[in-house]
Amino acid sequence: MWAMIVKEFRQVRRDRRTLAMMIVLPVLLLVVLGYAASFDVKTITVAAAGPQAHAVAGSLRAPFDVTRTASGRGRSWAQNQLRGGTRPLVLIDGSQLFSAKAALAALAQMERRGTSQSHGVAVTPTVTVLYNPGLTTSDIMIPGLCGVVLVFVGTIITSLGVVRERQTGTLEQLAVMPLRPRDVYLGKIVPYFLVAIVDLAIVLSVGIAIFGVPFRGSPAVFGLGALLFLFVTLGIGVLISSVSQNQGQAIQLAVMTLLPQVLLSGLIFPLTSIAAGVRWIAYFLPLTYFNQISRGVMLRAEPITSLWQPFVFLALLGVIVVTGATLRFRSYLAPATREHGARKPAPAAQGA
Repeated sequence: MWAMIVKEFRQVRRDRRTLAMMIVLPVLLLVVLGYAASFDVKTITVAAAGPQAHAVAGSLRAPFDVTRTASGRGRSWAQNQLRGGTRPLVLIDGSQLFSAKAALAALAQMERRGTSQSHGVAVTPTVTVLYNPGLTTSDIMIPGLCGVVLVFVGTIITSLGVVRERQTGTLEQLAVMPLRPRDVYLGKIVPYFLVAIVDLAIVLSVGIAIFGVPFRGSPAVFGLGALLFLFVTLGIGVLISSVSQNQGQAIQLAVMTLLPQVLLSGLIFPLTSIAAGVRWIAYFLPLTYFNQISRGVMLRAEPITSLWQPFVFLALLGVIVVTGATLRFRSYLAPATREHGARKPAPAAQGA
């Protein structure tokens, strides 16, 4: 297996165009999307708590969607709080950038409307934006772009590298070597795994140093999420290569898997803003769960206990994809093995 890894590293090093694409394109995506991305939100999920919960829930209109209320105490206590000058407190999750901006705009409009209807006397809430107080676009885009980089290297570049073996005729040589399919599979993905880790480190370094993106959580939790996610994307790349006859087909299939992950995973559009008829696709995309992990760790400093759901779903996807990729790769090598065996000359008959 080590010989396979060394051989694959040498092949990647000689392919200067692919190597440049693996290093330069992720940085280009980071700069373009980090500066240019900006989108709107139509629905904002709200949970109202405290003695005024039901009143607040009844007064909120679109784009707010109140999903839960918790009163806790009675009306007399609420009246005493109002007499004492207590103002309602609104906490907004700034890591959901577009929802936060829409919430601030809607609150400002409601405040103006309430002031005009009450002739200048209205109780205005105290608004606090958490996790991303400046509502900076790069703070929520950079963690997501880390996943896009891993998808790019793990899916597109890996599929091209494996298909290259078939086009150059070296597949038969791998099939007849004393290597198990598992060794060949690992030998093919380990170099791309290491390149993806380097790309991830570059994106994080650029995001933190140039864009000032915070990293408030545990690097170990983030690294574990990236490891699981990368195994899924590498497995998808091997699956694509096993059904592609040339690099053109591999690129087409890889792009078909890349675009839905970029558009439907919550990286660009909040999941609540996606139509229900399409939203269900997001829950089968690995980038959906990595976005939750990366933003949760980098912006909200969430521990692994709070992120157990995306970790579990990502691990399940990893087991399914890697198992399927290994089995498919075994059958991918089998025809070449049988063909080589069929061409082997029969031993000469011994004389009497």
